Amino acid sequence: MTTDRYQTALDELNNSFAAFHKVGSKAYDPGLSVPLLLDEAFGHPSRGFRSIHVGGTNGKGSTAHTLAAILSAAGYKTGLFTSPHLIDFRERMRIDGKMIPRERVVDFIDRWKALNLPIVPSFFEITTAMAFDWFATEKVDIAVIEVGLGGRLDSTNIITPELSVITNISLDHTALLGSTEPKIAAEKAGIIKPGIPAVIGEAEGDVRAVFEEKGRKAGAPVIFASDLDAVRVTELYPDGSPVYSTPFGTFHAQLSGECQHRNAATIIASLLSLRKLGFSIADKAVAEGFDHVCELTGLAGRWMRISDSPLVIADTGHNIGGWRHIAPRLATMTGVKNMVIGFVSDKDTAPVFSLMRSIPDARLWITQASTPRATPAETLAEAARNAGLDVAGVFTSVTDAYKKALAACGESDMVFVGGSTFVVADLLEHLQARD
Repeated sequence: MTTDRYQTALDELNNSFAAFHKVGSKAYDPGLSVPLLLDEAFGHPSRGFRSIHVGGTNGKGSTAHTLAAILSAAGYKTGLFTSPHLIDFRERMRIDGKMIPRERVVDFIDRWKALNLPIVPSFFEITTAMAFDWFATEKVDIAVIEVGLGGRLDSTNIITPELSVITNISLDHTALLGSTEPKIAAEKAGIIKPGIPAVIGEAEGDVRAVFEEKGRKAGAPVIFASDLDAVRVTELYPDGSPVYSTPFGTFHAQLSGECQHRNAATIIASLLSLRKLGFSIADKAVAEGFDHVCELTGLAGRWMRISDSPLVIADTGHNIGGWRHIAPRLATMTGVKNMVIGFVSDKDTAPVFSLMRSIPDARLWITQASTPRATPAETLAEAARNAGLDVAGVFTSVTDAYKKALAACGESDMVFVGGSTFVVADLLEHLQARD
């Protein structure tokens, strides 16, 4: 396998299929007709493995990675499909933590071209088909499949899982999914299948009612993690990482923050359901998965500590739901918070900027990621200033903004990098190239 052949296949993926991570809603193809045709053309790989389907507005990536880590630690050959990637396209699909081999990517694209089908899939549709084909060929015992966007009409929704998991609901992608939380919940509830148990992480009031009604209509048991009260934080390490007391024992978890405590409750509820379904998951596997999720699955970008002196944190939280957890956490930290911030153009930044005003000594270094979807830095800076925030500099490069923010750090100050998955991706690419 030559690097040239892989790069050619990657170029075809990036240039021949409309990609949401590049052009946004133009690449969103609501409906399952194309995914079903692709699945049929490749021999129905979606039927070739057992799966767990994970959706929700925030936390679905962390939840999917942790479930996969635990299942791998329990001895199951475990596939994991997530999106988007940060640096390497192959991050999107893994088996027991190992990315899909380059030759498998090339082989799949060659087979796709040979089919000569009269359809034009999106980037996500063809990528989903690739992952399903690999998982079926490799005969995984179980695959954890993260929803791309929404649920009901998402390309992944051709599977019939053992368990459906929905983490939470907040306002995101409102132009595509609906302008209210109940409307968004209805779309995400589309992954609840007849007779298949579903675990819901966080849901109250009208949102909870949506899931209850969907469960009734589908004849699917719906378990609300909040009703179980199965996770307690018993200790916090100096770095903020927690020790959890659960039905699977007491153990340390690698991921920290209030949002991760809530994800933990969803994960534990899911594991209890999997045990009832006959999965053999030892307590020590649960502890290992929680404590080593990043090493076991390659998870990155969740309150990620880049350095200690000065303290540099990166987080991919990119909507109001994510920032409801990020802003209070930053507010508790001492010194000036030098925040390298960029967003993509379909995000409503006004409520996020409002939250940022609650962060003492926040100094913004506005930037834009290297994606066509990025909001221009000058546009974002104007909105930040209008929101009453301190804008220290405006940059068209994440690397330049990061370097300036670092240089501005005093002894007790810190740097935070976030606002978009793509901002964090640009930072990690810069750090990788530097090293």
